[in-house]
Amino acid sequence: MTGYLTTHVLDTARGCPAEGLKIELFRIEGEARSLLKTLVTNDDGRTDAQILPAAEFALGTYELVFHAGAYLDACGTPPEEPRFLDVVPIRFGMSEPAHYHVPLLLSPFGYSTYRGS
Repeated sequence: MTGYLTTHVLDTARGCPAEGLKIELFRIEGEARSLLKTLVTNDDGRTDAQILPAAEFALGTYELVFHAGAYLDACGTPPEEPRFLDVVPIRFGMSEPAHYHVPLLLSPFGYSTYRGS
């Protein structure tokens, strides 16, 4: 089996997928952090393609950065200065060639993630 990476972002405050949320993928190597790609979620709260497809998959440490503040602003969530959640980074390791699914359950004042399937 070859590995790949996906996500799904749900807006738990509004009870719907988080459409239009910007996500950045970084590879972490020691102290270095390299941007691999930038994506935006579709109307189902997913990216149109795998974040890291099998052809690009490599074992290692990665970070998904979810731009929650801009998404919440676009949804009309009452603004705060500074916003309680602006950017949500999730750093994780991929140690075997498998499907890594990293969902994000998001609200203006909290979030949850886990390794999904």
